[in-house]
Amino acid sequence: MAPEVGTQAPDFTLDDQNKQPVTLSSFRGERSVLVVFYPFAFSGICTGELSAVREDLASFQNDDVQILAVSVDHPFALKAWSDAEGYAFPLLADFWPHGAVARDYGVFNDAAGFALRGTFLVDRSGVVRFAEVNGPGEARDQDAWKKALAAV
Repeated sequence: MAPEVGTQAPDFTLDDQNKQPVTLSSFRGERSVLVVFYPFAFSGICTGELSAVREDLASFQNDDVQILAVSVDHPFALKAWSDAEGYAFPLLADFWPHGAVARDYGVFNDAAGFALRGTFLVDRSGVVRFAEVNGPGEARDQDAWKKALAAV
């Protein structure tokens, strides 16, 4: 079950595309965090969504907010995708144990072995302020993310 708005976000530490650990709670007191789960690197909808973030990065990653994109891909695949697409934000590998963080956030699809398109805005105190889960093949509306960010 996905964490509800108003509840504490599950903490996690995952390696990014450069094999550097990133911990959600390390941003507490400093920045809100937009946690964006997506199924797979190099897939069509995921590339479109994260490329839109890349094109408007200042809206999603700045002095007030950090974006963390999470998939079940291996860090090496994420590195290749990041390099190919020019992503300047962390792509986190929920590779092993496979999908453990996605499970904690209630967005792991057990039958298919990937994360659904879950989006969670975690404020500076670690509380979920926005939560949205889209199923396979359902692209997200990033204007909703911007509205949630403006409200924090």
